[in-house]
Formats: sequence, structure tokens, C-alpha cells
Amino acid sequence: MKRIIFSLLTAAICNASSLFAQQTEKTITIQTNGQEDVIDLPEGMITTTDSLYLDWISKHYINPAENCTMTTQNPEVSDSIYMDRLQRIPAIIEMPYNDIIRKFIDMYSTRLRQKVSFMLSANNLYMPIFEEALDLYDLPLELKYLPVIESALNPTATSSQGAVGLWQFMLRTGQVYGLKVNSLVDERRDPVKSTRAAARYLKDLYDIYQDWNLVLAAYNCGPGTINKAIRRAGGEKDFWKIYNFLPKETRGYVPAFVAANYIMTYYCEHYISPMEMNMPESTDTVHINRSLNLNQVAEVCKVDIDQLRALNPEFKKDIIPGNEKPYALRLPTQIMSYFIDHEDSIYNYKPEVFQTRRSTVTVSNTTTKGKNSGKAVYHRIRNGETLGGIAAKYGVSVSQLRRLNGIKGSSIRAGKSLRIR
Repeated sequence: MKRIIFSLLTAAICNASSLFAQQTEKTITIQTNGQEDVIDLPEGMITTTDSLYLDWISKHYINPAENCTMTTQNPEVSDSIYMDRLQRIPAIIEMPYNDIIRKFIDMYSTRLRQKVSFMLSANNLYMPIFEEALDLYDLPLELKYLPVIESALNPTATSSQGAVGLWQFMLRTGQVYGLKVNSLVDERRDPVKSTRAAARYLKDLYDIYQDWNLVLAAYNCGPGTINKAIRRAGGEKDFWKIYNFLPKETRGYVPAFVAANYIMTYYCEHYISPMEMNMPESTDTVHINRSLNLNQVAEVCKVDIDQLRALNPEFKKDIIPGNEKPYALRLPTQIMSYFIDHEDSIYNYKPEVFQTRRSTVTVSNTTTKGKNSGKAVYHRIRNGETLGGIAAKYGVSVSQLRRLNGIKGSSIRAGKSLRIR
């Protein structure tokens, strides 16, 4: 599989940061049947979740495409042309046209143009993964654009509701479909594992509804909410007929999906050019069966730590808990042989810095030291106790007890208090 090689960034891309920062709206207003309808935008269209773009810009991971013809002007397009283009998309899922869908297409082709340009580049990285999984489960390939509206192709995206990753799995749903989540690892952020899980989930939803628009809606708000909307609509099982009974974000979800398929297909007609990502040599994986920190790999193998993180987004804290179970570490192919040849050196590199979790600890002796050491301690003598027995009980010497209590021999009397310290 090919991965991103990170190159120097030219000044032209720096302008993208200000463009992203300008977009803060989280809703759009659409006129339907003469009334205003306020719809919540999908997470992938909200700029506050776009930290990946600014992060990649600042770290020089992308540069503008050569001979880029991208402009800031979006051409006027008639309704008839939109309808014709949508029908030309080779898709099983219907691609209809109406004013709501046009509103979402306009958003992508105007104020979200720079985001589309970035996502077109990320296509090279993620689309082969998506297509392979969808083909494996015999699902419509147009579903590969679902992460466009879910996460804007950001593998570390986290929604306000706690959904994570390219496919925006909630914790419980991810666990049901086999995605492991703990303090160190979040497989919802793993492109391959999360895509396979999403494909299984979509297939299960289709088995329930036998309608892809309802599947998409259920993926957004859950089957329970869709079933409730169907009941309220008198048993109708058409997305557009239960539209007004759906949550605000779900109303815009299917239109946004159609718009995403449109813009990712007809971007050239809107003068949008992909940003360029240089395609590197292939990557490979090595199984890690001991605890390892990505920083150990980066420093010994002389690899950029941010590149390792980009290739392995599931490791939340840079720690691979290989002592729990084997994990796959993805590395650029050119350093794979170096890693294998120096594996022991990598594991043993600066353990005092990168492997600070202790397996055993020594309990300090607090009987003679500590904050209570200056306070006197007394013991009330019971019948049958001896001076030697009391000294052993408190970990002190008989001579210390004699000295503190003015005792010359070994005779003590029950009921009396004996100073221990």
C-alpha cells in the first residue's frame, strides 16, 4: 500500500489556514414547502473538526498540485445539468436532485472548496482501503464517500458526541463490531480495521431496511430513531417521506451524501483542483510483541515522529502495548530492514525515558521515617506481654524501650503505658 511522503510546503498552501478558519457555521437554512428548515450540518462539514488540515499544512505534509488550475470562482450550473450529472454517476444508491441537495452541493463548491481540494488528495490514501472493504462485502462502491461527510477523511476526527475516526464510530458500536478501545489504543482510528467494521455495520443495516437511503440515515442517528420516524410517518419507508420526522442532522445526511458523491466526481467542472501529495515508496508492517514507544523507533531509525503517528493513528499515546497482544506497526519500506536488524536496540533505547511504567515497586519503611516520626508512640501493656515481645512487635530494640521508659531490667507491669518511640 502506498503512503504519503512528506515534502516541503510552498507559501500558497499557507493561505488555506485562513480559509478554513473562516467557516464556523454548524447549520444551514433551507426553504422547503414554503417554510424555513434549519438543518444541522454533518460533522465532516464543520470546520472546527478540521484540525488535520491545519496540522498537515503546518507540518509540511502537502503542497499545491503542479499546474493547479483551481480558482475561487464557482461557475453557474443549471438544475437540468445537476440532474443530468447526478444520473450519470454509476451508482446503486439513488442520486436524486432537489433544492436541499443543491444547497449542499453549493456549500462544497463554494465556501468548502479548499476542504474539497484537500479531500481529493486524501482520496489517493484512503479510497483503495475503502473500495477493497466495500467490494469484499459486496456493498455499493459509492459508500466510499461516506467518510467525506462523517470525518472529512480525518482518521483522528472526534465529534462533539464522542464518535471517532474516519467512519465516526461511537464507542459501543465500535466495540460491537470488534474495534478495541482502551487508554492506549483506539482502533476506530485505524483506517483498515475501522473500514472493515463499517462495511459489516452497513451490511447489517441493509439487511434490516433493504433501502440504502434508510441505511445511511440509520448510520447517522441509529436504527431506533429511524424506526420511530417510520412509525410516526404511518409506516412509510422512504427517506423523503419520513424526512420531517427525523433529527435535524439526519435530514441533511442523505442530501450531504449525494452532494459528496457529486463534488468528488465533478470537481473539475467547478474549477477545484486536488492538492498534491507525493506518492512514496510502499509501506510494510511488523508485529510488535513487547511494549514499544513510537519515539524509540523514530529516534533510532531516524524517522520523523509525526510521520509514524500519521501511519499509525490508532496508538493514542505513542505507546504500542505489545506485551498485551501483538500489534502491527506500519513503517516506510525503506527503514523496515533497519528496524529488523536493530530491533533489540530499539526496544532497549532510553527505557528510563520511554518505558517508565513499573512492573514492581519497593515499599519504603515508614516505621522510623516519615511525617509521623516526630510523634511519641505508646503501648498499653497486657497480661503476659514481655519487653522483648513488644519490641519485636514495633520493630524496635529492647534497649530503646529501656532507655525511653527508664527500665533497668526486664520487668514490666500490665496496665501501664510503655513509650515505644
